[in-house]
Amino acid sequence: MDKSKNQVVTEKSIRLLQQNQYTFQVDSKLTKTEMKNWIERFFDVKVEGTNSSRIANSNGRRVTKVNFNSTNKKKMIVRLKRNYFIPLFLSQT
Repeated sequence: MDKSKNQVVTEKSIRLLQQNQYTFQVDSKLTKTEMKNWIERFFDVKVEGTNSSRIANSNGRRVTKVNFNSTNKKKMIVRLKRNYFIPLFLSQT
């Protein structure tokens, strides 16, 4: 899938791995349903839910108004059902 760009590895995303939640950076036009269906087919897992948020473009200046229509970055957190995991991420503890 060309709309899923890469996994996000931050302190928060590593903490979320313990709760069976995986974070991806995706194309801004991707919907939650499309992401859920792709994850279930590609990794052969069951998705319990998804959360998404747009990432604002940062240009190093303080901005009072944020135009979310111009951003092309989106982050999705995928929560898997119990006993499922994605082996490509950090090892399960």
